[in-house]
Amino acid sequence: MPRLPSRPIIYEINTIAWLSGLSRRAGVPVTLATVPDAEWEAITALGAHTVWLMGVWERSPAGLAVALAHAGLQQEFRRALPDLTPEDIAASPYCVRRYVADGRFGGFAGLAIAREQLASRGLGLVLDFVPNHLARDHPWVETHPERFIHGTPADLARDPDAFFQAGPHVIACGKDPYFPPWSDVAQVNAFSPGLRMGTVDALRDIASQCDGVRCDMAMLLMTDVFARTWGDRAGTAPGDDFWPGVISRVLAQAPHFTFIAEAYWDREWALQQQGFHYCYDKRLYDRLADGDASGVRDHLRADRAYQARMLRFIENHDEPRAAAVFGRERARAAAALVAAVPGAMLVHQGQLEGRAVRPPVFLTRWPEETPDEGSGVFYRALLREIRAPLFRTGEWALLASGGWADNDSFRHLVACSWTEGAARAVVVVNLSDVRAQARVMLPWADVATHDWRMEDPLTGEIFDREGRDLVQGLYVDL
Repeated sequence: MPRLPSRPIIYEINTIAWLSGLSRRAGVPVTLATVPDAEWEAITALGAHTVWLMGVWERSPAGLAVALAHAGLQQEFRRALPDLTPEDIAASPYCVRRYVADGRFGGFAGLAIAREQLASRGLGLVLDFVPNHLARDHPWVETHPERFIHGTPADLARDPDAFFQAGPHVIACGKDPYFPPWSDVAQVNAFSPGLRMGTVDALRDIASQCDGVRCDMAMLLMTDVFARTWGDRAGTAPGDDFWPGVISRVLAQAPHFTFIAEAYWDREWALQQQGFHYCYDKRLYDRLADGDASGVRDHLRADRAYQARMLRFIENHDEPRAAAVFGRERARAAAALVAAVPGAMLVHQGQLEGRAVRPPVFLTRWPEETPDEGSGVFYRALLREIRAPLFRTGEWALLASGGWADNDSFRHLVACSWTEGAARAVVVVNLSDVRAQARVMLPWADVATHDWRMEDPLTGEIFDREGRDLVQGLYVDL
């Protein structure tokens, strides 16, 4: 496939939970090779441009043993799944034993069939890549120990959750600088030339099996971040940063391959400059969750080229469910805004049904929840609408709005527009829990010369307005 289209919609599927559910309903094991056609058709009908099959790679037995012995994880599992059984727990999909499709999902052949099924319906395939760490039992730990951060026997004795013994070596567990180590994984050394070479080889192989990768915690490999996290243990920093060389070498072989960065700490712009096509927009998510309309407007004033390469979302497997964070009505408003601003949009499996429980990625099944039929109707209408050319290639603008001397509720609103020739759209959302009114200033010079009919594609409502009134702004009451 060519690179993802402008403003792609990406649908994230939890592979192990999805296939487990299909297997229970079918009464026989279902793999990526045997997913029913009706299921692929249902995914296609959602309107996404590509599917992210999260967690297809071979998971680690050693990682599973760590997870089963971790009291904190066990409590988290039971909160999400009160009737938990040992069979419901797998190793983390981010504890990768090998970059080979897991045998329980159909292996290499099963993944190839899934890609063919998607491609035949015009959909791309995105998979995971975990650059910062690998499973403790990944083959490199034995064959290429120089590609990892090392500790000493004293380190291991002092902090056994942060280091582990691997043959004659003490290897550090993976971590970021702000949280305790992930005790099920081994920390790679981003400064190691061999690690960089091995990363390029792994990504080239992955690029032969899909159309893009979502790179977990991509900013951890940046030279300044890595040096601050690991200090002298990492050795001397190379003259070049990690990602530019890796991405350029992969794209030289697979020029249409897409790189997506999970990114935090205001590292998005730098990672875009280092070669990533899209970066997570966690700042927008946080401001939406806070109901901070002013902050959202400020955020959306950023450079247009920067915004076009952001990945917007209101939930994913790392964040709580939108229904739990926002509530039903605010979740829909936030989703409408995410769909209506530049950049890519991520939709998470279960989001359309209004699921409220975020299951840990270790679990092979999800708790039973009653679907919110209204949410399903809303999201399907929203995704159908924003696939229109107007929202893909049109010109976007952030719109000003105002109120009255005794009514400043307009500050709760965010408004924008899309224009492509005669096709026009206005999107206004209320990010608060209170009613809000405003006059939204429209960007078109010919507003006064016509009367206008507006249709809300999500509800079917019709609004007729006289152009002379619209010169003073479009009155909205939300």
